Amino acid sequence: MITLQWPFVLALLPLPFLVRLLLPRAPERQAGALRLPFFADLARAGLVAAGRPRFSRLRLATLAFIWTLLVIAAARPVYVGTPVAIPVEGREMMLAVDLSASMSSPDLVQSGVPANRLQVVKRVADDFIARRTGDRIGLILFSTRAYVQAPLTLDRNVVRQLLAEASIGMTGRNTSIGDAIGLAVKTLRDRPAKDRVLILLTDGANTSGVLDPMEAAAIAAKENVRIHTIGVGADSNFTDIQPGMLMNPSGDLDEEALKKIAGLTGGQYFRARNDKGLAAIYADIDRLEPVAGDPQYVRPTIALFYWPLGAALLLSFLLSALLLLHLPLRRRAGGGEPARLEGSA
Repeated sequence: MITLQWPFVLALLPLPFLVRLLLPRAPERQAGALRLPFFADLARAGLVAAGRPRFSRLRLATLAFIWTLLVIAAARPVYVGTPVAIPVEGREMMLAVDLSASMSSPDLVQSGVPANRLQVVKRVADDFIARRTGDRIGLILFSTRAYVQAPLTLDRNVVRQLLAEASIGMTGRNTSIGDAIGLAVKTLRDRPAKDRVLILLTDGANTSGVLDPMEAAAIAAKENVRIHTIGVGADSNFTDIQPGMLMNPSGDLDEEALKKIAGLTGGQYFRARNDKGLAAIYADIDRLEPVAGDPQYVRPTIALFYWPLGAALLLSFLLSALLLLHLPLRRRAGGGEPARLEGSA
């Protein structure tokens, strides 16, 4: 759609007509006339103008059109595009995912099929990230060491892709919960204080790293970073995984520590025993950390004033050239006054 930003400028369109109507005419200056018996022959040869110029009406219409184009250009015509949604600023959220060796345990179920813990976490977390419209989301991968795999960004597709490419043991075999929390706090420190959130997913206890998890949680609380912790793994019971071998799949999960970490920072602890349970946890986090409000809409505009302005300039040049080509032959009398030629009767 094309519209005018300054439509009131169109009130200037009749200005030349009003000036011509209201202001007195300039006095005509009479010059001496030279009567020639062969005036008609000169006129046919194009050496003098016979009466009024034949293009005077065309010239007047062209001048009026040029003035119209200039006024339209001054009114700032723009092309207004379709509305584009701009998401309202949301949370600054880090997602820390455990990649220790125990995350390969196939004790969870995904769509009715046995799957390891990381596979389930990836699928459910991918859906969670996709729904966080307006949030800046970052990704931390940790096991023996903790790394920022994706800095805080509004490009959720990049975070989803990097999470999908994560694999067991790419950062070691142990679990450094304290280091992951410390790295998240460092990343979130420069962001708005009221919207700093860390979601920590792990299936074990802190067995590596430099920073103690409780000390890291205390630092997070001081920096206003809210931590929601998620313990991943099937129920704590012994499972016969091989003949004669019993295993407790969640024996390493330190739920008490995860609860304390969440409590110290104003977050909550959740337990994910299967894919449906993990999805329900993310739904709960959505309620605790609501996404940004309804997006604002803007309509992109493209300025078009240079089109009528350019057309007016082009017509001005063409009219000037036309006047030069049809300039009648004039003879100058003494004092620089043009002589007026008249034909004999």
